[in-house]
Amino acid sequence: MLCTILCAFVLSTACSEPPQKEIASAQAAIDAARAAGAEQYAPESFTSATTALQQSHEAVAQRDYRLALTRAVDASDRAQEAARQAAEGKAALRTQAEAAVSAASAALLQLDARLRAAEAARVPARELAAARATAKDASGALQEAGTALSVGNYPEAAGAVKGLAERIRTQIESVEQATGPRAVKQPPRRR
Repeated sequence: MLCTILCAFVLSTACSEPPQKEIASAQAAIDAARAAGAEQYAPESFTSATTALQQSHEAVAQRDYRLALTRAVDASDRAQEAARQAAEGKAALRTQAEAAVSAASAALLQLDARLRAAEAARVPARELAAARATAKDASGALQEAGTALSVGNYPEAAGAVKGLAERIRTQIESVEQATGPRAVKQPPRRR
């Protein structure tokens, strides 16, 4: 019986004040997750962390300090998980964006080489106009993607080159068809 009274006393005194230290720690963890890009790369985890922190503040307002403590600790844990997921998501998107930029750059080099070969084979300029326009657009998109990569804006970089390599390859095929064996016009027969 003495043990029960002692436990009740400890619990009541332990939760007689708002858990400001834990709430501050949870806020710091959420701020760190935000700085890591969790809002963009791990939105579900980040939202659950901010919701738990809000619930902690609401529990303090209702003077339920035990619940406030539980929610603050939960918010901190969820924020740390969101930061981890954000780092992983950001790294994965960076890898994807770099691969897409690399593939588009390689395809553009091929298109440029095919265009030079077609010009040397005296393919009419009108047959190469679409390929030249695609090459010009691709060059601009790759420059935009490179700038976005350099500042760490991986979603923008990926978006700038989305589907670009395929469009370039389509133009490579059209240039190759135009450069291929051309029908030679025979002069009319004389009788």
